[in-house]
Amino acid sequence: MAGLLSQTLDPLADALRVSGYRQQLLAANIANANTPNYKAVDIPFAQTLRAVQAGQGARLPLRTDQPRQFTASAGDLSLAGFVQYQRGSAVGLDGNSVDMNREQSEFAQNSLRYQGDVTFLTGKIKTLLSAITGTTQ
Repeated sequence: MAGLLSQTLDPLADALRVSGYRQQLLAANIANANTPNYKAVDIPFAQTLRAVQAGQGARLPLRTDQPRQFTASAGDLSLAGFVQYQRGSAVGLDGNSVDMNREQSEFAQNSLRYQGDVTFLTGKIKTLLSAITGTTQ
């Protein structure tokens, strides 16, 4: 049963994790649209998702200097290893490479992907609960 749950829910959880991280990057690009010398970044969604689902990726150890700080488990993958500078955007005189039209478009598309994944995950959970309890929603 646990294998079936993992097989059903893990791909959706991975997709949510990757699109959520990408949303943070796109939001940072938008927030830094007027920051001199800021270079816009992004992750290749499909490539990153495939790597995460295959258990590959950048393993970036967390260093702590206080005993109360959280540590990462040995198997944690960091999505930061997939971040790339965006190519093709014109760099302004101030050295900033943020293209607001592109960023807003990508932000909206990524938001729809994230919301779709949440809706699909919610449906899967409702289906599983219905199967477990024998009731319909």
